Amino acid sequence: MLKGFKDFLLRGNVVDLAVAVVIGAAFTAVVTAFTTAFLKPLIQLATGGGELAGTFTVNGVVFDYASFINSVITFVITAAVIYFLVVLPLKIIQERRKRGEEAGPAEPTDVELLAEIRDLLREQARGPRRDDGGTAGRIPHQDR
Repeated sequence: MLKGFKDFLLRGNVVDLAVAVVIGAAFTAVVTAFTTAFLKPLIQLATGGGELAGTFTVNGVVFDYASFINSVITFVITAAVIYFLVVLPLKIIQERRKRGEEAGPAEPTDVELLAEIRDLLREQARGPRRDDGGTAGRIPHQDR
């Protein structure tokens, strides 16, 4: 049971998602602090200033519309940054790969492939291993 859970957690997508969530939360906290410290006072100043700026009262209940506007601005800034710094560049890279302008994952070079073939031939020439029943290194047509 724990092995399956460990395999689930260590898959690439889960780890990437966890990192993205943590970074997104930290970035949102920074944007929220900025809008609370600088933009909300500007909203309150623009709506009359004073102690009750950015609010209105109905039957003794205070409605804080400055906080709502501040939250909307926080959302828009966060979404814009994520779009322009993450989504758009990845979209451009994917389009370039489709057109063949940008190389995808690096394929092995001819020299690397030849070295791998050489190593396999050397391994086959050494003869059979003890753990495979004596069939390693044999070419099927040699059994005739």
